[in-house]
Amino acid sequence: MNIFSTSRIKVILTGLLVFLLINPLSAGNNDRAGSAGAGTLLLLPWSRTASLSGSNLSSVSGMEAMAFNVAGMGLTKGIDIGWGEILYMGTNSGITVNTFAAAFRMGESSSTLGFNITFVSFGDIEITTGDNPEGGIGQFSPNTLNIGLSYAKEFSNSIYGGFTLKVVNESSANVSATAVAFDAGIDYITGPRKNFKFGISLRNVGSKMTFKGDGLDVQGTVQNSSSVSTLKSLAQPFQLPAQLGIGLSYDFFLSESNDLAVNFTFLANSFTKDQFNFGVGYSFKDILNINFGYLLESDINNKDKRNTVYTGPSMGATVNIPLGKGGVKLGLDYAYRFTNPFGGFNQFGIRLSF
Repeated sequence: MNIFSTSRIKVILTGLLVFLLINPLSAGNNDRAGSAGAGTLLLLPWSRTASLSGSNLSSVSGMEAMAFNVAGMGLTKGIDIGWGEILYMGTNSGITVNTFAAAFRMGESSSTLGFNITFVSFGDIEITTGDNPEGGIGQFSPNTLNIGLSYAKEFSNSIYGGFTLKVVNESSANVSATAVAFDAGIDYITGPRKNFKFGISLRNVGSKMTFKGDGLDVQGTVQNSSSVSTLKSLAQPFQLPAQLGIGLSYDFFLSESNDLAVNFTFLANSFTKDQFNFGVGYSFKDILNINFGYLLESDINNKDKRNTVYTGPSMGATVNIPLGKGGVKLGLDYAYRFTNPFGGFNQFGIRLSF
């Protein structure tokens, strides 16, 4: 029995869609907001996805798909390599998010392999202690490293699926925490010109993280004694920010050179409010792409009640430059996400596909 047959997957997708339609969507679990760790796993490191506010879960493809819906990596035709950067919390914060990824179609087979590395640097932070509350005794540089290995497969000309195994590490000079997480996704593409897409993605399901290291030790003098003892503090474990996403998209072919894509994604978050993401993308001959997006969640327009820095709108553009006659393309991406505070986030990306 082949559980990955086209007919069976269609039945599964239909059942999931019916379930979503007859069950009211919740408003997220706001009571648990801030209680998860590894929040960088929820970042959108690629400019094209960020410009659409993450509404393209069902249409994202290539190496970029590993960070949102790994099933889209199965659409890779050859080799897709990219690098992206986010100037997080503004240009003067010192916080940067750098991502490198590559996806490789395995010859003439229907399988694609990929890997991605995301490194988050929080800059130099002043060391403070009880005796030195103003600092002046040095600096430390915390960072986060996420490494993922992905596999995607084209089961038919309509169905794509994949999974990612990733390792998450957060560390400073003398404290660190590590966890293993799993992502999975599936895409269903249909329509007269394959212009209707439906996708499901489950992200960040994995082990708990616990900080360990010498930084948790405390030294003190034993009462009525001159001896010094070291006490080890045990940190509490914390969970990863699991997320379930369901996306729809439809492509309108306006003419031979002009396309318009409409995207929608619902994100159910385990540790914060759920999100509704909308996006529209215009493409001219696949050379110039202009995108607009909007993120909607409960109280996002209420500065006293919202718990996200994003205020909703996003925008961006992509230029694809053909290099020679062999189908090689160089892509340059830019995105801007409106925030309050920090004056908005700028994102940049560069891709090479062949």
